[in-house]
Amino acid sequence: MNKNLITPAGLEKLKKEVNELKIIKRPELTERIKNAKELGDLSENADYQDAKETQGFMEGRILELENIIKTATVVDGKTGDKIGISSIVKLKSGDNIIEYTIVGASEVDLLNKRISNESPLGSALMDKKAGDKITIETPSGKAKYEILKVS
Repeated sequence: MNKNLITPAGLEKLKKEVNELKIIKRPELTERIKNAKELGDLSENADYQDAKETQGFMEGRILELENIIKTATVVDGKTGDKIGISSIVKLKSGDNIIEYTIVGASEVDLLNKRISNESPLGSALMDKKAGDKITIETPSGKAKYEILKVS
């Protein structure tokens, strides 16, 4: 598998998230657990059980984020006219024109059209240029794309 590639903006976003979890959310949750404990019988205390479960998920997310940050290779893949990490790519598929930003796997956000360099489309686009054509295999068959613009 590829290194943990990430854009400078993506790394900053992850650092902000881990900081918020540690500085704001963790103390809030600790207080919530403390208050729930004061209500007595913990075995039937739904708020306590929920807070402890939330704490487990939050601590797991903090560990995950810290590992991503620690192992990240920050890249700004703008390599002239070739597609790399951070490239914004305008594609034509049939009559549709689509624009994607190529990002590392930890930054994927399909709603905002940010696709991973490790995805089938993202990996097929890497190192290509405007004017190139690619074909990828999808669950519904082959998909053909023409690269209109790289920025």
